[in-house]
Amino acid sequence: MCMKLTDIQNILGTSKILTCFSGRFSQGLIEEMGEAVKKHMECEEMPKNAIFNVFSIFIEQTQNIKNYTATKEGSPNYNTIAGNSIVCIGNTENNYFIWSGNYIENSDIEPLRKKLELVSKANKDELKLLFREQMKKELEPGKNGAGIGLIDIARKASSPIEYSFEKVDDSFYFYEIKVIV
Repeated sequence: MCMKLTDIQNILGTSKILTCFSGRFSQGLIEEMGEAVKKHMECEEMPKNAIFNVFSIFIEQTQNIKNYTATKEGSPNYNTIAGNSIVCIGNTENNYFIWSGNYIENSDIEPLRKKLELVSKANKDELKLLFREQMKKELEPGKNGAGIGLIDIARKASSPIEYSFEKVDDSFYFYEIKVIV
């Protein structure tokens, strides 16, 4: 083994990452990490709205990963998808970022890409309108929510959402989303 934990710690430190988790997400893990981040920001005496925005975006991103993984339960790709998720929270001089990623099946990319393109190009007023329109729609059978998660994330972000899809192999892409608050 060439790499040491101090090497990883140095990489995280130079990247300004406060906390990072890679692996299978569970509800308990999401809640514990969220509370830890909230406490850290409170100790740093960050404004309450910044704490709320970072916390809620973190919860939304990790819930999206957990929910996507749950939809693949029982499929031959389940273990690969469940084991390849990551979330990091860090800060720059003036902002915090929530950066997550996970494996996604190739067939699931286009609907997600369309949603991301829509919300990343919209201004605050357009996002507000999109949010209202989505809230008026009836829930689709089998869906986990109202479809407002990405819209809400974009509304809380201080700059456009950054995202990418990197091909892993013929079955998977690695999807990343970074939100600056």
